[in-house]
Amino acid sequence: MKPTNLSDWLSHLEQLHPSEIELGLTRVRHVAEQLALINFDAKVILVGGTNGKGTTCALLESMLMTAGYKIGVYCSPHLIRYTERVRINGQELSEQSHCDAFSAIEEGRGDTALTYFEFGTLGALYLLKQAQCDVILLEVGLGGRLDATNIVEPDVSVVTTIDIDHVEWLGDNREDVSFEKAGIFRSSKPAICGDFDTPARLIEHANSLDAHLMLANQAFAMEIGEGVWHWQGGDKALRDLPIIPLPLQNASTALATLSVLGLDITPEQIKQGLSQARLAGRMQCIQTEPMVILDVAHNPHSAGYLAQQLKLMPKQPIRAVVGMLKDKDIKATLAQFDGLISHWYLADLQGPRAAKAELLAQYTPADTSQLFKNVELAYQQAVADSEAESVVIVFGSFYTVAEIIDRQQKG
Repeated sequence: MKPTNLSDWLSHLEQLHPSEIELGLTRVRHVAEQLALINFDAKVILVGGTNGKGTTCALLESMLMTAGYKIGVYCSPHLIRYTERVRINGQELSEQSHCDAFSAIEEGRGDTALTYFEFGTLGALYLLKQAQCDVILLEVGLGGRLDATNIVEPDVSVVTTIDIDHVEWLGDNREDVSFEKAGIFRSSKPAICGDFDTPARLIEHANSLDAHLMLANQAFAMEIGEGVWHWQGGDKALRDLPIIPLPLQNASTALATLSVLGLDITPEQIKQGLSQARLAGRMQCIQTEPMVILDVAHNPHSAGYLAQQLKLMPKQPIRAVVGMLKDKDIKATLAQFDGLISHWYLADLQGPRAAKAELLAQYTPADTSQLFKNVELAYQQAVADSEAESVVIVFGSFYTVAEIIDRQQKG
């Protein structure tokens, strides 16, 4: 029987394919071609990378919306609601809209097997096509070369940063990972990389395609001043940009992307869009006294950025609530906070990929670590132990942050 609501549809999607991940584009491209979901009457930006994809999309979305363009975004994973994955001009669509899209994909796929992510990506493309946007931002799910989003023909391809993650799929070194990320580049099209140390294989692949490669600190660069920052790309320069609570490295990459889009946007609109950009779960402060900050940092690169931000705060006790997945580099991720955390509140996550608190405790000081059966208990204890001037940082996984956001929304 055909699902009738979003919850039923998502359960249906989970059961369609024996594997959570099956890399390869043949199946998903076939269905997309049947439903005319490959080409769009819009500027399409494909955004890949290890960290910073969602942030870069949110920054581009905010700046382009400020300039009056109609913007569609597809991102993953979601924190609380599946409907977070598709935004039109910053707004989620209804559950019924997603159900209608899934119904169209189900009818169009015939007997072609699709994974949960592939089905969801096609559903998102269906919704974005219906919305008739001016610009579409597609966040790559895993890697790039063989990710379902890569069936679409982009006008600009962006790789934000490159680090080691998803080793079983992408490789155990930055060169191999960069090749997978560079798989979203297109011949004779702009290809932007915001990493400050671009691996050779990405450059080689871009050159083999004759892509128009723009590298951070070469084709474009940023400079941080006193309370402002400046950006330069070719003959374009922007000065006195606002400092924002999102990584400026990603903001610089977003500005490089804007510079090749060929759309009208003024410096004032750029500044306003940067100031207004926000993304749930990225340095998100949800309360003061004690200050509680949520961040989805879950690998060494993103944890390193989070640690740097915490070091900029006035000296005070920092208590960390952490839950992670066991297939992440737990040791190197937690090592980014050496000497910074006064007390660790380590929590079990749930599910087949979840790490137990005992595993996390192997990499934190025994005399400042407590173990909990779930994130809620760890969070409650961290807040209870905190003075008004303390900071509680919650990080380690989308799942960890989602539990606290869900708790806050439910009151």
